[in-house]
Amino acid sequence: MSGAMWKRKFRSLGRIAFLAIIFSAFASLTLSAAVSSESVTLKRDDASGILTVLIAGREAFVYRYGTSLDLPHIWPLNTPSGRDLLVQQTEPYPHHRSFWWADTVKLDGGRDVSVYNGFYTGVKKSDTVYEPPFKDRIRHVAFDRCEAKGETAWIDERLVWEMDHSIPVLDEVRRTVVHSLGNGEYLLDITEALVSNYGDVSVVSDEVHYAWPFLRLNTKFSGLNGGILAADTGARGEKETNLKVARWIDYSNALDGKPEGVAVFQWPDGQDHKWLTREYGCFGPRRPDAVSGKPFLLVKGMSVKQRVGVLVHSGDVTTGRVAERYRQYVDGVLSR
Repeated sequence: MSGAMWKRKFRSLGRIAFLAIIFSAFASLTLSAAVSSESVTLKRDDASGILTVLIAGREAFVYRYGTSLDLPHIWPLNTPSGRDLLVQQTEPYPHHRSFWWADTVKLDGGRDVSVYNGFYTGVKKSDTVYEPPFKDRIRHVAFDRCEAKGETAWIDERLVWEMDHSIPVLDEVRRTVVHSLGNGEYLLDITEALVSNYGDVSVVSDEVHYAWPFLRLNTKFSGLNGGILAADTGARGEKETNLKVARWIDYSNALDGKPEGVAVFQWPDGQDHKWLTREYGCFGPRRPDAVSGKPFLLVKGMSVKQRVGVLVHSGDVTTGRVAERYRQYVDGVLSR
């Protein structure tokens, strides 16, 4: 082969190598785009008191914290196929708020302050309609962090539990970490702490009317329409799960032949936690059993904490890999 022919061959190989590099770069960009297609983004509107969390550009859930509310809450909470798992307000029980934290407390031995029933301390318009201002309420104070990066978002928030329109009873600090799990599934890792900064506070909720947090399902998903309550213990339905100890409980149903659901994971804190469950669609874990369903005192400066994971998944309790996802949550290794 002549020198000229060798030069032409090397130039040709060089072009091929260059094209290979360009193709490789394009493939990498395509892969990055595929990964980022499950990314979490946040849209915050303080004027309206709405924080929208999107996954792959689609609304996953909305956190509502406006000044006209009796308490902040999440609604809607959407399945991977876009169905709303929850109901914002119900009849009966119009004080239910979709996905919320609340309780009944006393500051320095005073009157009961039930932010759980704070809705009824508003201006009454009818038996089911109460409007602001609310005498007893939970008020959003500020976001300390509101950031999304890749497939994770961090939402740190301060709130205050108030009585008589403006008297603070308890401070609340809440952190929500959002994890996109792919295919529209996601997990919320929520840590909530109540701090008695204003005096000694008695927590006086009874055994029946509280969970930390509550979720109130859309009746299409509830046990009234074929939804299945399932616990890690193998228990099924309200009768077998209500006021029973469990590490997690799942609530799922098949609409139009497509099963989807939501599971709540109790973080393993070394103590037993019983659960509130209802076939009509309300469920959630309680505090550790030693301080559940009985009054206990938070001396000034003390705090009480609860940590839960909330998994929104395709499939039922089995095909949605709820038990596996719980283990991953506890181990800190979430995967698709």
